[in-house]
Order: sequence, then structure tokens, then C-alpha cells
Amino acid sequence: MAWQETCVMDERLRFISEFLEGDYSMSELCIAYNISRKTGYKWLDRYQRHGPVGLEDISRAPHCHPNEISDRIKAAILCIKERYPHWGPRKIDYKLRKLHTSWPGYPALSTIGLLLKKHGLVISRRRRRRACPTMPPLTVGIAPNDVWSVDFKGHFRTSDAHRCNPLTINDHLSRYLLCCRHLDEMSFKLVKTQFERTFRQYGLPLVIRSDNGTPFSSRGIGGLSRLSLWWIRLGIVPERIAPASPDQNGRHERMHRTLKEQTAKPPASNLKSQQNRFDAFVDEYNNDRPHEALDMQTPCCLYKASERVFPSKLPSPHYPRYMCVRRVACHGDIFYKGQRLFLGESFSNELVGIEPTGEDTSRLWYCDYEVGTIDHCKWLIKPTQPHPLSAGVNPCPSDRNSTKVLPMCPVQSVT
Repeated sequence: MAWQETCVMDERLRFISEFLEGDYSMSELCIAYNISRKTGYKWLDRYQRHGPVGLEDISRAPHCHPNEISDRIKAAILCIKERYPHWGPRKIDYKLRKLHTSWPGYPALSTIGLLLKKHGLVISRRRRRRACPTMPPLTVGIAPNDVWSVDFKGHFRTSDAHRCNPLTINDHLSRYLLCCRHLDEMSFKLVKTQFERTFRQYGLPLVIRSDNGTPFSSRGIGGLSRLSLWWIRLGIVPERIAPASPDQNGRHERMHRTLKEQTAKPPASNLKSQQNRFDAFVDEYNNDRPHEALDMQTPCCLYKASERVFPSKLPSPHYPRYMCVRRVACHGDIFYKGQRLFLGESFSNELVGIEPTGEDTSRLWYCDYEVGTIDHCKWLIKPTQPHPLSAGVNPCPSDRNSTKVLPMCPVQSVT
């Protein structure tokens, strides 16, 4: 015969049943079940008031907590979360303190997180392992407009199957989002037009950082594209991260993740509606959303427009008199000392300067940007490795490894 299993509820029901039958007294039953008379009367009272349900264990949690947040604070937290559904406890706490400065106290971040989780307003995420990147030297901006970052946020399709390509530009120090516009294609002409609008509104930066994709880079010498040559003409230094190293532009990539979560999950019905979402995101990101890396300040509190005004006319290249000036042919090469040197089609019809530095080498310049070193023995151009700029310093031929300081003169057309 198998052993019969029993549980606490079965024992309590049997105890009450035997007592109600009247065969045994309370004292005898309590001795048989090895419980006190007080406990026996307690279960009898619960059964008489609630029936069999009353024999279940009751939670020992207190009915009220002395440190529980009030309904007013709960309502304020949920109202902020409803207005900004993608914000977490830190940003909600910042907004709560900003809106209700007269309140005597505020809940802890963990309390806000538990309240959001209780109402199903938190999405659990898998924690990512952070690698220790090996960073090449990049310019460190110490003021707004020292470094701008630019990139395309990866294309996606709207509900009507149209391809959306958002171009984003932001200030590296303040995280201020300067531009978020859909472009029909990633072409030099469309990107240049968007940069012209941004330059007219915010002025010129010292450095623009990008990846190695089109139209920011090319296969020519030093990876310089038509867009980066245009930046150089404006006195802006192009700076590119290492290939396949998006972590080197991590601030911009992190902004892209937030942009995707708030505007493209799910995408809008068409491109016009999608651009309206981008515009609303830019306004919230710059003016309302506190940034943890900025000590919970908003980007608009730190950013100010550049004092370098976008010129109405593109300045002409200027080179010192000691340089030999050559115009690049339409197919991308020049002739120097009887030798043909290929620079790239992006240099077509541009003027470059050649600075003699010895019997076997010369430096190749485009405006005030050192492109590379010409080897007279092999007749090859070795691209110059980019160097990070000190914030606020504008490079020029006389500053870069050269002690020559000679008067500059306008360049005439030279073939």
C-alpha cells in the first residue's frame, strides 16, 4: 500500500471537520494535532468567517509602509513617463525635481524604477559586455563646435516601403543634435546642401569626424573625398575613425540608438510623417531630455553657435611663394619634375601645393591640409597620418613641422 501524501491545508480541514462532528473536544484535537488551543481556536474562527479560504496562509507583509511614496508623487511620475515614454528613472527624477521644486522630498531612483516596473512601463534589456577599445589619436573638443560628428543612421523602410536615409550631425562636446534629415540618396550634392544649411544656422566647426563611408571618404590619396576637400577649403579639418570601429564615435552611435527607439520602432507611414518624427525628436533631445554624461543637463544648456561664419563665397586656395603649385587634371593626377602622380578623381581641377623638404622628398598640401609626402626615388605619395588637433588651433603649413614663415599670396591658375 502506497503512502498517502498530505499537506497543511488538508490537515487544517481535517481538524475543523473532526471538531464540527463533535466526537472530540478542542483540547483533545489540539493534543492529537500537536498545536496549541490558541492556534486551534484561530483556525476555527477563520473557517467560520471565511469558509475554507480562511484556512490559507495570509501574507505577512505590512498593510502600509512608512516610507511609501504618496499618490501625488506616483501620479507625477506616471505623468512624466506618459509624456516621455523612453525616459528612465534618472531622467524622470531630474524632471520631477525641476517641475516640483517645493516638494519636501523625492523618491529614490530605485523606487521610481520599481513603480515603473509595477505598471509594466519598463522593458528589460540584456546587459552588453563592454570591450576596452584601442583608440587612435582623435581630437578632443573642449568647447562647443571644436568637433562635430556626422553619419548616416542606417537606412530602413517606412510603412509604404519607401527607403529612409537619415543624415545626422551633432556637436561632440554638448551632444547638441544639429541635423536629422532624410536624404533620398547618400550623394555628395545632397549632403553638401544639408551641410550648407547647417553651417548657415550654426557656423563652422574646427573638425568634422565621420566614418569611412560614402560620401565622407574615397579611394583617393588619404581617403579624401570631394566633401572633405570642400570642408578643407572652409578651414575645417576632416577626421575619420578607423575602419569597422564605430566605438570610436560612440557618442554619435548612442544617439542613433535612441533615435531608432523613439522614431523608427515602428516606422512611420510615409517619409513626410517620418521626418515629422525626426523633427520632434530633435526638439526633445536638445531641449527637454537631460543627459547623464552632461550631469543631467540638456544639450541646449551647453551649446552655442560658432563664431566662425559660413562665407558667402568659397575662399580660394593660398600657398606660400616657396611652394610649387599644380592644378590636378580631370582624371586625378599631376605632373611634377617630369613624373606623373595620381591623387584621386576627387581632386579634379583643384590646386595643390608642393613643398620641397629635401633631395628625395617633398610635402603635398591642399590649402592648409598636409595630404602626404612625395618620395622622389619611388615617385609615390605616402599619405600623412592624421594627427589630433588641440582645441582652438587651426593648422597651417607654417605650423606643421615647418619653420618657414613666409608671406602668403593668392594662387593663380597653374598647369
